[in-house]
Amino acid sequence: MDPLIEALHHHYGWDGFRLGQRPVVESILAGQDALAVLPTGGGKSLCYQLPALLRAGLVVVISPLVALMEDQVRQLQRRGIAAACLHAGLDPARRLDVLRRLRDERLRLLYMAPERLQAEATRQLIEDTAAQGKLVALAVDEAHCISAWGHDFRPDYRRLGQVRRLCPGVPVVALSATAAPRVRADIIRLLNLQRPLVQVYSARRNNLHYAMRRRSSDPLPEVLEALKESRGATLIYARTRRSVEQWAERLQAVDIVASPYHAGLEPEERQQALADFLDQDQPVLVATVAFGMGVDRSDVGLVLHLNLPATPEGYLQESGRAGRDGKPANCLVLFSPGDRTSLGWAMQASGRRCSDGALTEEEQMRLELAQQQLRRIEAVAEGELCREQSLLLAVGELVSPCGRCDRCQGTSYRRDWSEQAMAVLVALEESKGVKLPSLTGSLATVQGRREERWGWLARRLVQEELISESNDGAQRLYLRDSGRRFLRQPWPLHYAA
Repeated sequence: MDPLIEALHHHYGWDGFRLGQRPVVESILAGQDALAVLPTGGGKSLCYQLPALLRAGLVVVISPLVALMEDQVRQLQRRGIAAACLHAGLDPARRLDVLRRLRDERLRLLYMAPERLQAEATRQLIEDTAAQGKLVALAVDEAHCISAWGHDFRPDYRRLGQVRRLCPGVPVVALSATAAPRVRADIIRLLNLQRPLVQVYSARRNNLHYAMRRRSSDPLPEVLEALKESRGATLIYARTRRSVEQWAERLQAVDIVASPYHAGLEPEERQQALADFLDQDQPVLVATVAFGMGVDRSDVGLVLHLNLPATPEGYLQESGRAGRDGKPANCLVLFSPGDRTSLGWAMQASGRRCSDGALTEEEQMRLELAQQQLRRIEAVAEGELCREQSLLLAVGELVSPCGRCDRCQGTSYRRDWSEQAMAVLVALEESKGVKLPSLTGSLATVQGRREERWGWLARRLVQEELISESNDGAQRLYLRDSGRRFLRQPWPLHYAA
């Protein structure tokens, strides 16, 4: 019998590999670096777990998601596989126990947060393990975090290239569910991957139904309706810890068993919330993105965002928690135009906290990239193209319309907005840049219609590249040369009314 298939069946009960897994496993066993971009639910973790079980030694896994680390360790331990994790949330006794088991060579897989690698003791342990020939591989999960072009940049990931120098000759495998071409190039360069095997597979999930719509002043009825239509477990993303708590309480008040899940909870509360979500029949977990991304349950039938996601790539990964069992699942976003403004200001504040005074050149670049990403996800939400097609285009993948999303199945009425577009462009022609609120306020006064409608049209014209927008988060709009051409010779602009 094929030894890899035999090991796969023995440890996991599977009779065959999923798409892309086997070449990555074989490259690690052969001592070759690898970059694997496999879709959410595609079994990325097996790519480094199986080599740990086939070689006498240790695989060190770097992961930014504490909840996902702990969940994977829990699953491995249930299978009788020696695994542990190191992160800041461990109490001293547990940390000492992990280090003791590591020194005694009683671990096959060690998961750790990237921040742990800045500790001299941790680096020394890895270096010693490699020197003894006992380090099978280094695995960098969520590897897009290393790139400033990625949707979830983590400064500590930037330093992982240093760790590579501690253990030359040890294969490194970088894994992600989504990584556009320039992100992949960044990963290879910054991790110093040597002639890596590169496996990139489509992020398309044929069982997911995407829908995005404007959030009402009180979206509770919409949330309840979505829950009623859902199967299995439900994961709800809320932006802040406070809103996570509030939504869990609102759902509990209408007799829905819902648990909050975020970093501000006591460890025991978080563990109980996760245990309830994993063990109950139809649980609802309300979580921040950082913690929602760390849960792994195959029958999630609904992933619901209560705000506009920050990036298309991030949304692909966050919504990818749904339907990992292959059955149909719904992904719903309830958004408001104000979401992008609040996200933009939060990004600016975060950037200012990173330095004393002015932003560094790299921080300024990241802020501008984040603003561009916000415009892209807003274009997905307010645009009229297939949702999945638009999302995948953001990661460099060109696909045909999915036929499943609300845009593909909808029959919205379209009308010509060129006359109103002329009013917007004329207002910008007479200025050297106008902030969006000022523009919409003046248009509402002079032209009629609500400010919200003028704001929607201005954003559509940005997406049409007739207007440009500043990348500093101030939402200052400028007329482009293409907009001047439109003023000289307008053409129809048909949008859903």
